[in-house]
Amino acid sequence: MGELETGRGLNQELCLARAADTHWGSHYKSFKNFISMFGSIIDVLDTIVVDARTLEERAKAKGYLSTCQTFEVAFMLHLMRDVLGITNKLNTSSQKKEQDSANAILLVEVIIDWKVQELNARFNEVTTKLLVGVACLNPVDSFSSFDINKILMMVELYPDNFDENIMVTLKNQLETYIVDIRDVDERFSNLQGLVDLSETLVKTKKHLNYPFVFRLVKFALLLPVVTGTVERTFSAMKLIKSELRNRMNDEFMSGCLVPYVERKIFNVISDETIMNTFQDMKTRRGQL
Repeated sequence: MGELETGRGLNQELCLARAADTHWGSHYKSFKNFISMFGSIIDVLDTIVVDARTLEERAKAKGYLSTCQTFEVAFMLHLMRDVLGITNKLNTSSQKKEQDSANAILLVEVIIDWKVQELNARFNEVTTKLLVGVACLNPVDSFSSFDINKILMMVELYPDNFDENIMVTLKNQLETYIVDIRDVDERFSNLQGLVDLSETLVKTKKHLNYPFVFRLVKFALLLPVVTGTVERTFSAMKLIKSELRNRMNDEFMSGCLVPYVERKIFNVISDETIMNTFQDMKTRRGQL
């Protein structure tokens, strides 16, 4: 389409190059590029799952796709990018011929101080309450992180879903809930995460006994999913609303985006059903 200038070494900035064991700068570049290309990577894996030539390729793609969309992977990607970003600056600076030891030590102090200030600005009080509250719901190590007060502090961030009356009921439910699932019901032992917790709550019907606690667990599970969905939607938007289709209105763009993003669902809908639905939307002169 003429949008990309080709030639030797022109398109290597955003690629998933193999990280070298002796060149730590390559690790930083790999993490940074993986985050920048996350939406495209997910789309490619989705395509491989559908169009893979062998069962082995399809199985690998499904495994990678499932792993990439977990909270743990997203957290580690951003954490390692920031950590390696510090070491990358120090590494680049220390390799300069004109750099002396005094300047190198001063650079370490400056970078550490700047990074601490940046983290404090990024993780403000609201964000910290949210992350700590989610961690307290984690069932790993027999609910060792459980703390009612910290969970209630997180709940205060959702006044539309938890009013004052519900807060009182929730506190009572949490007090009974933790004794029940940690000390009484052995079916909740050895759980590996919030997904296992939510499934076990439903299987044991305890989500009916502790509905507000179950609502909290669902909120915690939705956080990484919502973030991933937004990233994939913006990635799809770049493909749908291109230079050739840059004047489409919001309604038409939404109509194109939804089938593209949710194509797994739309692939099982027959063409006849789509045509009949389109025909019934309003009176038309022609019959499809």
